[in-house]
Amino acid sequence: MTNGEAALLAPAKDYNGLSDDAFRAEIREWIEHNYPPELRFPIERLHRAQTKIWYDRLAEKGWLAPAWPVEQGGMGLDANKRVVFIEELERHGCSRYNDQGVLMLGPLLMAYGTPEQQAYFLPKILTGEHIWAQGYSEPNSGSDLASLRTEALLDGEEWVINGQKIWTTLGNDANWIYVLVRTDKEAKKQQGISFLLVPMEAPGITVRPILTLGMSDEFCEVFFDNVRVPRDALVGQLNHGWTMAKALLGFERIFVGSPAQSAYALSRLETMARHLKLFDDSEFRSRHGRLVIDLADHVSLYSTYIDRLRRGETIGADVSMLKINQTELYKRIAQTMIDYADGYSGHDGLVEQLGGVQASAIWLQSLQTTIYGGTSEVQRDILAKQVLALPS
Repeated sequence: MTNGEAALLAPAKDYNGLSDDAFRAEIREWIEHNYPPELRFPIERLHRAQTKIWYDRLAEKGWLAPAWPVEQGGMGLDANKRVVFIEELERHGCSRYNDQGVLMLGPLLMAYGTPEQQAYFLPKILTGEHIWAQGYSEPNSGSDLASLRTEALLDGEEWVINGQKIWTTLGNDANWIYVLVRTDKEAKKQQGISFLLVPMEAPGITVRPILTLGMSDEFCEVFFDNVRVPRDALVGQLNHGWTMAKALLGFERIFVGSPAQSAYALSRLETMARHLKLFDDSEFRSRHGRLVIDLADHVSLYSTYIDRLRRGETIGADVSMLKINQTELYKRIAQTMIDYADGYSGHDGLVEQLGGVQASAIWLQSLQTTIYGGTSEVQRDILAKQVLALPS
């Protein structure tokens, strides 16, 4: 039995019964003793080979899935405790690991998967045996995801998949991918879509990294050429994948709407400010104070959605508000950092002058967040049409 498997069988601790201060102290002490110091505050998304040690330690501790129910191997944290957990990860500069399985697929399988799918896939996420990627976006089908063209045809007891996915985050690390495919080409574009689970080693899959302007290979293209998977790779009902896709996008927007990125950026801004003695400047204190208040407001908004999710309530289109609020706050914090870093803002090689803060890297990351997971413009359209019922 592996350490991760042993953790799944260990009796769960009632962390929600602790005071926030006691819980914070326990989380902080364990992270400080177990997080690899060389991975603190990475300036880009790290690969599986770099973060596996952290993934495995969280799995062994039973802390890999803070929001999962205890009976499914998670921590079962309520909204307040989850925010505390995130704050401590951010305070210590912990890297994001390959978390598609934990954050996205796991909750979806709990809601729509068969008992057999849950029993097979969920434990393998928690032990790290399965590392997942998301097969959603396609060339010309990014924000308009419902226009996807990758298709799957049933041939006896197997699905045959042909098509292409793009912007697949860390697809070159994954050994499984969940894919939206068109299973009825005659139906309207929001219909006739299904949700399949596909092993990346299946014959006919090709993965090609895409280099970003920062020369990172975080994103990939994934090609499917007559890829065959068994009939039971289907999650939920045939041709009802769009319903699940919207649910999963809700999970994604809750994740992207997490205060974690803004909390991290604000902590780095404060580090830079202390180094440059910016707190002596009344204008900076005013801008900083506004950002602190905005972050506190966002934590409150985020907690509202986490509470709804834990109560099993449907996450509606209004979750787009969470994504907009977080990513634009992150961008405002990063822009403040650039404004006050002055001549050093474009020179990550001169980080000593900013107290070790790589301002330009954070600023570039903040711009990306307003694009991935659905652009801010698309999110506003969703709110206008589906929440405010405004005319097109």
